[in-house]
Parts: sequence; structure tokens; C-alpha cells
Amino acid sequence: MTGLDWFIVFLLNGAVIAFGFYLARSTKSSSDWFLGGRSLPWWGLGLSIFATSVDNADAVSLTGYAFNHGMHIITAFTLASVCGAVLASFVVVPVLYRGGFYTNAEYLETRFGKSIRVFSALIQIQYRTSMLGLMIWSIYLMLQGLLDFTPTQCWTLITLLVIFTAAYTTWGGLTSVVWTDALQSLIMMAGGITIFYAVWSATGGWSTMIDKLSQSTDAGGQPLSNWLHIGQFQDPKSTSPYLIVMGWTIIGMGYYTVNHTQTMRLMGARSLWDMKMAALFGCLLIMPIMIGTTLMGVMGRVLVPEFTPQDADRLLPHFANQYLAPGFKGLVVAGILSAAISTFDSIGSALSALFTRDIYARWIKTDATEAHYLKTTRWATIGILLMGFLYIPFIARYDNMIQAFRTLIPVFVTPLFTVYIVGVLTRVPRQSGLVGLCAGSLYGLIGFIDRVLVDEPLFSPWLTEVWYAFPCSMIITTLAMLAAALKWGWLKPEQQQEQQTPPAPEKHDWLSESRQELLAVKESPFNKPVPQYLNPNWYAIVLIAFSCWVIFGLFW
Repeated sequence: MTGLDWFIVFLLNGAVIAFGFYLARSTKSSSDWFLGGRSLPWWGLGLSIFATSVDNADAVSLTGYAFNHGMHIITAFTLASVCGAVLASFVVVPVLYRGGFYTNAEYLETRFGKSIRVFSALIQIQYRTSMLGLMIWSIYLMLQGLLDFTPTQCWTLITLLVIFTAAYTTWGGLTSVVWTDALQSLIMMAGGITIFYAVWSATGGWSTMIDKLSQSTDAGGQPLSNWLHIGQFQDPKSTSPYLIVMGWTIIGMGYYTVNHTQTMRLMGARSLWDMKMAALFGCLLIMPIMIGTTLMGVMGRVLVPEFTPQDADRLLPHFANQYLAPGFKGLVVAGILSAAISTFDSIGSALSALFTRDIYARWIKTDATEAHYLKTTRWATIGILLMGFLYIPFIARYDNMIQAFRTLIPVFVTPLFTVYIVGVLTRVPRQSGLVGLCAGSLYGLIGFIDRVLVDEPLFSPWLTEVWYAFPCSMIITTLAMLAAALKWGWLKPEQQQEQQTPPAPEKHDWLSESRQELLAVKESPFNKPVPQYLNPNWYAIVLIAFSCWVIFGLFW
């Protein structure tokens, strides 16, 4: 890295952080901190959704994963992302938005009871802090690969980055986070396009890449050209490509509902129309960047065939060192750091909201002032961000970071996603939520112990293999909830409606009073019916059709 590179890194990211502190001055109340006063437009939210979804761990680990396993992971950022965004913004989150909820876990208490609200908050904190660990580890790999820093220097710089991010996030809440994310998304796109073009040029273009891949095989004799085709690639266990696509689709769909870093943004929209358009706009931005990032992993098979599977996560730093001129390297590093900061602030603000509203104010200290709870939220943000460091020893055990992440998802996240969907779409009784979550989590925990700790050969693959775990987890959770409905009976329509709206407060406390701060629900920002050319339904259909073509046509 030259002096010019460092200047670009500090100028771009320093300006964004300073802007975050500037915006923080306007945050005065709970609705401002947690939901941006429900006043955020679709385009700002869409950029923030993109910046939150595409983090530095994706940049590093996607190239490494594609180097080892081919293109099938793009399902998570195309078909799965679009379906998940549509499901969340058109079906699930509008229920929460109309109900005046601040968090997705808060909704679960009204629908299924107090205990499942706490479980949801704890599961999300575990789920997303593990993602923080992935991001921290990827920054470490990037710094070592690009700068040849010592471990002490790397960890010092990473800790400072976390502290600066925590500072403006704790002060400004969602408003600061969304608008800094919007700026960071532009830096990320510029950096992503720069390194993709450099690697593409070094490869020689599409035809040259295909020719070189066709002439080589992996250790098992499989042509490397299969890496570009989801339907032809064979993993060591000969898993069906349809099962793999299904698994990624479940992961992606759950991301938008269970992950409060995204539902928090959607719930901060100024109208339901803005919510839907923001989700679709975010997906539109995500797809080309993530497809390009994944393709670079396959290009690595051409450019650095000597890399082993254990080297895969060091592929992107290698590309940056080899193919970027001074100045451009700084732009790419600035983009990667922006990706980290944008997701750090998103996770910190979302998980601290869950901790404060769904655990602390609900169970620990129920009668404090708004100022006390905002102060608690700010301290919780710092604690949440530091928790990511606890996952480093677990993540470092795996050849690729995504393998570690994929192993954790079916344990609790997929059952929780199923509970949300069944709760919104059906009239299962109140007791079914906890029954379903316990059944699905028990299944996930047994499979996780077998995959990671025991490796018991007596267990069937559907119990232990990770690709089977995703659909089986949903099936087991759903069946348990249906069994509960048979035992306790189905809700009447009016009962279901009551369980999707917060009850009248029994006492005047912060949780109930803060709901009164929220603006009235608006269907759209227009003073007239939404024109057909601005109807989100049409854009959703087009994006779903396009993503299906990408998976089952272009790369199949």
C-alpha cells in the first residue's frame, strides 16, 4: 500500500464516519433511535439494505467459497435474496409495521407469548454476533494479505475500527446508520467494480476462462468448467444441486425475517410502499455485485491453480496485491472497510435494540425513564460489537468462513424463521410457537453436535448433513406447530387479529409509551393512488423471474 492508497482509505471512510457523527445530533427520542422516526425513503433504505447485506466477510469468503465449491452460493444473493425480501416486505413486516412494533421479537410476544420473545432476541443476538466474528476474521485476513501486518497490528487496527463505528452508532441510532450506509454503499460498489475489472482482465475474459477451466480437472477428476454450472458441479458427497439450491434459498429467505438488522430498516420506512420498494431496490443492487464477487472465486482456478482449499480465503487479498495499481488498491481497501463499517453499525444498532426492548426493559428494569433506556441501548451497542471477537476461535477451525456460518444456521435460526412464517400466515394457537421452536431447535442442536463434535456414523444423513438440515428443520418445526394446533385448537380469525396487535397497556411504562411516538401508518408517500408503473408487485415479479433465470438458466 502506497501513501496514495492510505490517503484514499482514510479520506473516504473518515468522511463517512464524520458524517455519521453529524447526523447523530438530530436523534432525540426512542422512535428516532430505533426506527428513524419511521420517516426514511425507499432509496436511502435500499442503499442501506445493500450495504448491510454485502459486508467484508462476503467479499473475502465468497471468493474463497466459490474457489472450492463453484457458483451455487449465488443462489443466496439472487433467488433467495429476492424471495426473502418479497416475503418480508410484502407479507411479514407489514404486520409488524401496522401493529406499531419496534422489533420483530416484540411481535412474537403478542402472537405466541413472553418466553418466545426472549428466545427470539437471544437467538438473533447469537446469530448476528457470529456474523460479526466472520467479518472481524475477514478483515484480519485482508490486512495480513495486503499489508503484511503483524497479528498485534491487525487486531489493534480492527479494535479501533469497531470503536469508531460504535461511537457514531450509539449516538445517532438508525438515522445515522442508514445514511452513512448509503454513502458507504457507493464506496463499496466502486471498489467492487474496480477489483472485478482487474481480475476479469487478467483472466482474459469469459471465453478464455471457459477454455482454461475445461482443460483442467480437480483432484477427483471433475472438470473445472463444472464450477460455473450449479447443476453439473458435484461436491465430495454428490449432493443433489436442487437440495443445495433449496438450502441456500431457505438461508436467504430467513435472513430478511429473522435478522433484525434488515427488519429494522423496513420498519423505519415512511410508508408501506417505501418498505416494499426499498427491499426490491436493495436486492437489485446486491445481485450484480455478489455475482461478480463469486465469479472471481472461479477465476482463481485459472489465475492461481496452485492455491489449496486452505488458501481459499486469502484469494481476494492476493488479487488486490497482484492486479491493482496504486490508488486503485486504496479504493478497494476503502470499499472493504466500508462494507465492514456498514454492517458493524447495522448489527450493533439492531441487536442493542433487541437487548434493550426485548430483554432489559421487559424483564430486568421495567420502570425506568426513556433517557435511561437510550443510555442502556448505547452501552449495549458497544458490548454487542465486542462480542464478535468471541467467535474467532470457532471460525478459524474451518477452511472457509462460509462453512462455519452455514453450520450454525440450522440450529436455531431456521426454526425461528419457520415460527414467524407459520405465525403470520396461519391461525395456529399461542402455544404452538414455543412447541415448534423447541422441536426445531432440538433437531438442529443434535445435527450440529454430530457435524462438529461427535460425527456419529449411526445417524442418518437427513439428521446430520447440513444441506438436509435446512428443509428438515422447517418441516419438523411446522409439524410440531400443527400438532400443537390439533391439541389446543385453531384460533378464530378475530383471535388471530388480536394476537397481531399489541394489547392496551396495563401500566404506563416506556415500552408502551414509546409506541405512541410512532407516526400513523401510511400506505404510500403519494397524495393519490400509486401509479401502475410504480406498483411494487410488478418489480417483484420481474426480479423473481430474473433471479430464476440466473440460477436455472445462465449458471445451471
